[in-house]
Amino acid sequence: MTNGQFPQDLIVLVADKNMEFAVKGILSRFQSVQMREVSPVFHVHPEHDPGCLLRGHAFLKLFVNRFAHALILLDREGSGQERTVREVLEAEIEARLSQSGWGNRAAAIVIDPELEMWVWSDSPQIDSVLGWENKNPALRHWLQHNGLLQVGQVKPGRPKEALERALRTARKPRSSSLYLQIAQKVNLVRCVDPSFVKLKAVLQEWFPPVEQGDDCDPGAAERFR
Repeated sequence: MTNGQFPQDLIVLVADKNMEFAVKGILSRFQSVQMREVSPVFHVHPEHDPGCLLRGHAFLKLFVNRFAHALILLDREGSGQERTVREVLEAEIEARLSQSGWGNRAAAIVIDPELEMWVWSDSPQIDSVLGWENKNPALRHWLQHNGLLQVGQVKPGRPKEALERALRTARKPRSSSLYLQIAQKVNLVRCVDPSFVKLKAVLQEWFPPVEQGDDCDPGAAERFR
C-alpha cells in the first residue's frame, strides 16, 4: 500500500547506523505507534550529523518523485550547531526540503542532545538489553552513584556517556543491534522526549492506521459466512 502516485512510502535519511536501527525498531512496532505498516528505505549520510543538517535536502532531492514522504534524523550534539535549539534546526531543514521539491511531505527530527536520550527510560527492559539484569547495584542506582544520573531525574544529563560507561561496566559490546533491541522492547508510550513525540505525531499523520476491514482479503467475508 502506498500513497497515491508514489511507488514507495517512506525514505529515511539518518546520521549513523545506530539511528537507523533505532528507527527500524520503532517502525516495526507500527501498532504501538498507532500507524499503519510501511516499508521504509534507509540511507546513512556519509557526513553524519552535519551532512543531514546542511545537505540532507540535496541528498533526498533525487528521491522526491519516488517516495510519498521523507524523514531526516540527526543529533543536535555533533551537528556543528549545538548552540541552536532543535526547533530552529528542524525548521531550517524542513524549509530546505520544501524548497527542494518535497513541499509538506517531509520532516526533520533533531534529537536533543543525542539519540541515547531515547534509550533511557525506567523500563526494566533497559537493564536487560544493557547487560544489567539482576546486577547489584541496579543500573539506575549505579548511574546515581557515579554521578551520571541525578536523584529525581528520569534520564542522564549526558545520555551517550552514561550508556557507554554502563556497557563497559557490564562488559557488553556496543553495537547498532542494541538500539534495535531497545526500540523493539521498551514501552513507546512512556517516552516523552519532544523529538520522539514529534516523530510519532508525524508518522501518525502520514500513515494513519488502517481501519478494520480496509485492505482485507476480498474472499474472507465469503469464507466466514
